[in-house]
Amino acid sequence: MLERLRIVLIGTSHSGNIGGVARAMHNMGLADLALVAPRCQVIDQESISRASGADHLLHSASVSETLDSAVADCTLVAGASARSRTLPWPMLSPRQLADRLPAECEADSARVALVFGREDSGLTNDELHRCHAHIHIPVNADFSSLNLASAVQVIAYECRMKWLEQPSAPTADAPDSTLPPEQRPVSHADLERYFTHLEQTLTTIGFHDPDKPRQLMARLRRLYLRARPEALELNILRGVLTATEKAATDRASRPPRP
Repeated sequence: MLERLRIVLIGTSHSGNIGGVARAMHNMGLADLALVAPRCQVIDQESISRASGADHLLHSASVSETLDSAVADCTLVAGASARSRTLPWPMLSPRQLADRLPAECEADSARVALVFGREDSGLTNDELHRCHAHIHIPVNADFSSLNLASAVQVIAYECRMKWLEQPSAPTADAPDSTLPPEQRPVSHADLERYFTHLEQTLTTIGFHDPDKPRQLMARLRRLYLRARPEALELNILRGVLTATEKAATDRASRPPRP
């Protein structure tokens, strides 16, 4: 289960924080580190020093320009958020997130991304809208600031405790004997392709005005991410959109009635 967890850091500005995160991950048995558009040198004296023997994670970390590319193969994406947003999203504590992991990792294709934002501003609304759920650490309200490595440590600890409770830990290459292919969870990349298709179709039929979005797509994202469609269900939804576009095009091409 732990080998299916990916820690994703977006826009990290201090190399020492990346090193501290690597140390926290190695403490808890996590090894998949992804960096999105880091604003600092990833491997330098400070990051290696802060990693305290976990610098192999710095060398193996993937570096991407966008969140979408960093979590493309992930079937659950959860973003750390220090505060509630204008548009409420499903909110989990670290322990509630950990409780979900055994079921989330049932399929052999399952990958879980835990996403952390910039030290100074956290995750943007657009980045949080790409997450199935938000993780909130219930710290002291009078002093709620956590450094990046500490936040990763808290969440990774809860994940490890849940892993230790399991009778056996599934591995990434273990055969999946419980879920047929059509029932397996869809990846982030598949969902993003669906959301692009959905927005295109809604615009075509005049239901969505990109110039006056009124949070429509954000609300639809929240709906579908909460519903967690399976592979077959997503194929059906894509088929509905294709048929809708065809019907709209056919109707537009008909000559006007006399």
